[in-house]
Amino acid sequence: MSIASPRIQNILDSLPTRPGVYLMKNDRGEVIYVGKAVNLRSRVRSYFQPSTLAQKHSKTARMVEQVADIDIIVVDSELEALLTEINLIKAHKPHYNIRLKDDKRYPYIKVHWADPYPKVTVTRRMVNDGSRYFGPYTNVSAVYQTLDVLRKAFPYLTCDRNIDGNDERACLYYDIKLCNAPCIGAVSQEEYRATIQSLMDFLQGKSDEIVERLQARMWQAAEQMDYEKAARLRDQIQAMQQVTQRQKVVSSANTDQDVIAFARENGDAAVQIFFIRNGRIVGKEHYVLEGTGADEDEAGVMADFLKQFYDKAAEVPPEVLLPHEIEEAEIIEHWLRSKRGNKVVLKVPRRGMKRQLVQLAAENAVETLALLRAQWEADTLKQETALQEIQNALGLERPPARIECFDISNTQGTAISASRVVFVNGVPRKSEYRKFNIRTVQGHADDYASMKEALDRRFRRWQDAQNEPDLPGKKPDPTWSILPDLLIVDGGKGQLGVAVEVLESYGLTGRVPVVGLAKQHEELFVPGRSRSIMLPRRSQGLYLLQRIRDEAHRFAITHQRQRRVRMGVASQLDSIPGIGPTRRRALLKHFGSLDAIREASVEQIAAVPGISRELAETIKAEL
Repeated sequence: MSIASPRIQNILDSLPTRPGVYLMKNDRGEVIYVGKAVNLRSRVRSYFQPSTLAQKHSKTARMVEQVADIDIIVVDSELEALLTEINLIKAHKPHYNIRLKDDKRYPYIKVHWADPYPKVTVTRRMVNDGSRYFGPYTNVSAVYQTLDVLRKAFPYLTCDRNIDGNDERACLYYDIKLCNAPCIGAVSQEEYRATIQSLMDFLQGKSDEIVERLQARMWQAAEQMDYEKAARLRDQIQAMQQVTQRQKVVSSANTDQDVIAFARENGDAAVQIFFIRNGRIVGKEHYVLEGTGADEDEAGVMADFLKQFYDKAAEVPPEVLLPHEIEEAEIIEHWLRSKRGNKVVLKVPRRGMKRQLVQLAAENAVETLALLRAQWEADTLKQETALQEIQNALGLERPPARIECFDISNTQGTAISASRVVFVNGVPRKSEYRKFNIRTVQGHADDYASMKEALDRRFRRWQDAQNEPDLPGKKPDPTWSILPDLLIVDGGKGQLGVAVEVLESYGLTGRVPVVGLAKQHEELFVPGRSRSIMLPRRSQGLYLLQRIRDEAHRFAITHQRQRRVRMGVASQLDSIPGIGPTRRRALLKHFGSLDAIREASVEQIAAVPGISRELAETIKAEL
């Protein structure tokens, strides 16, 4: 017997028995859970049985109590349902789904293999452009340290030169043996690409055969009395050995595997992965999961992690070792096989070295989670201390849980921008950062007038949010509807005066504490007080205020630079006869950048809606 509301019961009664994905929404229309099913009718109806809601403290029961609507997407196969589920979880980040913690992109080592002379860079975005990617890694500094060492063994390009082998002289990196200078023809294209191939082989764990090959070349050079070449090869071998010393040989079978295990405690979960390539542990990474309640079964946690991790992973090995069986093993194997282009097996080893590796990964996961929890607790204590110190220094009624900080950025009155950053309980809430293009100040720098406009727009939106009627399914945007516990403006008494004036105009004097933070001496200015307040130099409160102010400055100047670049592109296009705002937008939307328009043919430009052949020829000639 179902205990759903009449609206939900109508949806349940009309569900098909086909495979698909379901999205559960709350009364504000927010997606709170995404799931997939082989049989939508059977799976979704199971949530609304009395036995589910009888578990009042379970995560599932709490979720079901919030469900006000259900959307479904019917697909043709379970594999298609899996792919749709992965994409929808990425898009909506539902509260009740298990998710990789931190909405950030992890770094990869990128080898630009499609280029004639491939560069090696670090990136946070994988693009299907023919490049080879290695990762993801969680520690970007460790990635750079590894590349710094490997560059001594495999000198590679980092410059943007057009390589033809005819340059008159090489750069400094050639002199310090960090580039083998194909730009001057010191090595051929084939030799350079062979070096980069060896680098990729090394990153895949094939270090022994590369070292043996270099040692043979070193002894051959020594026998031919080419001691300079022999010394260079010796240095390359030593650089590789410096990296391989950190790699543990675990198999003589030269196997490629990922070993995965996880640990949980009080709703927190950490996953540990060992990357084994050619029988050698070439790296290990840990990832933190959110949404792992105590009632979440381990098989479900592991399945959800596999789907999210391998959706972004640069490489899928032929074998993935797990601590226990998972329900969706067959369909996940099918999906991984389609990504790899070859057979992939999810295996739960029962004995031997493989079982020992899974146990070692589990032990690492337990230690990692313990260290992370200790770090989180220490950070929480620091944040609480910082907020208490700010409260005491400013005489606030309570610690400022929500702090908003505004900053202005301009270059000689051009592209004036303002930023607002939000910190909640001492932690940045980037989803509520906002940018303001200043409209009332043009052609000259007036930071006071710019600040006034930004603050006026912020609190006008707060006022509008208070006056908006509560409509069904419509939720006021908390970005504007919640007042800050502390408002910070970057600057001294002048900017503080502007902020006070704006707050008075909205009747918020006394309701929103405000402070001006002057950078030169890190002074705090408050209304009605002639002398500034200075927090102790090494206090947590001062560190937090500096971090908030620096974040607002970074955010403002980044946006202002982006605007200047866009304005520069726009001005170049606008100077072409026949190009106005509509055609300019169409061109930039189609090509993405001014450089791409320059490189396009007349035919490609003429293919843009609204661009005639004659105008395309004019654009090509002008650019």
